[in-house]
Amino acid sequence: MSEVLTALVHASEKSANIARACKQEEALFQLLVQEKKSIEKNKRFVCDFKTLADVLIQEVIKHDLGKKFPGLEDHIFGEESNEFTNSLGEKIKVEVCATEEGTAELLSKVLNGNMTAAELLASIVHCGVSIEDPALEKVAAEIPQDTMALWVDPIDSTFQYIKGYANEKTKDGVYSKGLQCVTILIGVYDRSSGLPIMGVINQPFVTRDPHSLRWSGRYFWGLSYNDINICSLQNDVNAASPAAEDLCEEGSRQKEEMQDGDNDLSAVISTNESDAIKSALSAVRLYYAAGAGYKSLCAVQGFVSVYLLSEDTTFKWDCCAPHAILKSMGGGMVDFRECLKRKSKGNVDELPELIYNTPVNGATGVDRWANKGGLVAYRCRKHLDIIMNLFSDVNP
Repeated sequence: MSEVLTALVHASEKSANIARACKQEEALFQLLVQEKKSIEKNKRFVCDFKTLADVLIQEVIKHDLGKKFPGLEDHIFGEESNEFTNSLGEKIKVEVCATEEGTAELLSKVLNGNMTAAELLASIVHCGVSIEDPALEKVAAEIPQDTMALWVDPIDSTFQYIKGYANEKTKDGVYSKGLQCVTILIGVYDRSSGLPIMGVINQPFVTRDPHSLRWSGRYFWGLSYNDINICSLQNDVNAASPAAEDLCEEGSRQKEEMQDGDNDLSAVISTNESDAIKSALSAVRLYYAAGAGYKSLCAVQGFVSVYLLSEDTTFKWDCCAPHAILKSMGGGMVDFRECLKRKSKGNVDELPELIYNTPVNGATGVDRWANKGGLVAYRCRKHLDIIMNLFSDVNP
């Protein structure tokens, strides 16, 4: 059912339109921000926020996919609850109504009676999206709908979305912060095995027109199912799936890595990583960036060899989509600490891939879906092995 992948791309583009619209008017945007309650918070941040854009995007994805594939909406999970509280203290359940007028009326309650803003958002919610993607149109895969479930992160790197740095510069293609670090993540996994099947990463804020100050974005998709491995970064969607070693040769900064060992390997990490992790990675080029989705995207694009996180501060919704894309390219996403344990025992053949259908035993709230062992996202197995060898003295 490759039609699902097409629907994911369309949903991600509509979501990006909502994110851009919510951000365009600063006065409007200030109405949209609400601090998350303790049970919803990411413990890594003192303040963690959700926005109406987060909640609305998640509900739009559920609505649009459920309308096209009835029953699938019951298997779409995400970070956000759909309850929002306005300035009067009224709790409002955000949802897509049957009509544009109904959605506008509901959103106006969240927006303290701002009907103009509500009507603008409702028009985007109920408007179709047109996409020209010849590679996507050629994808053919039969995947039973009753095997699929989804993880959605409607706006990853909400802090960057709220702060809205627009003029950041890249270092070798990597943004350390800014709106470019904001992503929309939609991933599909197999309900039985928990392994990722397909994913879309949408980057709503890539370039800004200097005259209109309006943003445009881009998206990346991938599908990995049985023997089918296809992604938007392949030149020919009908070609045989490239091996990981071949994908590692893409890009001028990647070409010499196989011959030079770790001399040209690179990693992107969080500034909050421990000194032990930073010290172990001192032998490679090191970058710092915001957003789990964006750091994974840096690995997808080949700007870095790996994205590594040693802490348990990412969740299934952060990883399912990029994991699927990396898997379609011959790479993957593994449990960092489990990798260290297996390596210490000499078991390096079977990788502990992240899975998405099993909650953490005994955990509550969002921690039920945390990646407790951290993670390493990679495009090339050889690069993963070299990077992990740098941690021989690190206690898992």
